[in-house]
Amino acid sequence: MASALRLLPSTATRLRFRPHLPFSTAASLFSPPSKAVLYDQHGPPDQVLRVEDVPPVELGERGVCVKMLAAPINPSDINRVQGVYPVRPPLPAAVAGYEGVGQVHAVGPAVTRPLSPGDWVIPSPPSFGTWQTYIVKPEDVWHKARDDVPVEYAATVTVNPLTALRMLQDFVKLKPGDAIVQNGSTSIVGQCVIQLAKVQGIRTINIIRDRPESEEAKEKLKQLGADEVFIESQLDVKNVKGLLGALPEPALGFNCVGGNAASLILKLLRQGGTMVTYGGMSKKPVTVSTSSFIFKDLSLRGFWLQKWMNSDKSEECRTMIDYLLGLVQEGNLKYEMELTPFSEFDLALDKALGKHGSQPKQVLRF
Repeated sequence: MASALRLLPSTATRLRFRPHLPFSTAASLFSPPSKAVLYDQHGPPDQVLRVEDVPPVELGERGVCVKMLAAPINPSDINRVQGVYPVRPPLPAAVAGYEGVGQVHAVGPAVTRPLSPGDWVIPSPPSFGTWQTYIVKPEDVWHKARDDVPVEYAATVTVNPLTALRMLQDFVKLKPGDAIVQNGSTSIVGQCVIQLAKVQGIRTINIIRDRPESEEAKEKLKQLGADEVFIESQLDVKNVKGLLGALPEPALGFNCVGGNAASLILKLLRQGGTMVTYGGMSKKPVTVSTSSFIFKDLSLRGFWLQKWMNSDKSEECRTMIDYLLGLVQEGNLKYEMELTPFSEFDLALDKALGKHGSQPKQVLRF
């Protein structure tokens, strides 16, 4: 590899020299050697994933080399490795991971975007291959992000918080004082919905599953700004809307569970309300009564963030990332995560797979 890094004089004259570059001219053409999480076939993540050294990658004219700082282990990352997610990287030698934050290490000689070594950048829309120490992508993949927020928030802003924001904006025109209802309220999307709705003056009715620590979960959601939190068994009554008190009937509902938890949302929605499904954690179908369609005129919609981002929304996506990170910096958006060193990847993966019981979202720290 040493011979590959040696520059001929004609090559050196084409480089864009920057006096503040903290590395050699040769290093601006190739990434450093990297460690990456790879897989050659789909299957159980704890069986098919491996951490391996990978060789330097040439930047090319418009490439940007980024030293990854942090990247989360999302459920969708697990599903990609399992082979059950609709969009997956090509095999073999696929690098896992889909979102994260890094620091610019080097830029190609023809890069025109205002990116400099040391800048924090986020792949936007998200891009395959973030579970590695160094990554090379074309310049238009990277969005310069603010660096005055905790690294774990910059690493996780483009999937869960963005999903919450889009669902609040895309389906029903809500105004201050309106209400929404959701299940899966303790998830990161659920926590973001509560806080983003609060910023907009929208009330939230939240459903959580019955479990021993449900009172503790209720209190945590109330601290985030939830107006009301119910466990599922509380809603198993005939006059369910009588439990709302002074809260208005919700116009919009978010379902990420399915089964009975989705039916509870439909019971609470007002006439002409809309339920948006963005997940199916229970793996049970959404069942709707005929009367809900005929007499309540309810609408059922679906939301998949990746489809939205693939529809020429890159600039809008980046504007929303800046908005969300601004809320984080102001203290108006927070959720529980755990940073785990990349050297302890196996432990982080086991926690993400539920082998250690209920755990915060795992974020790899490189």
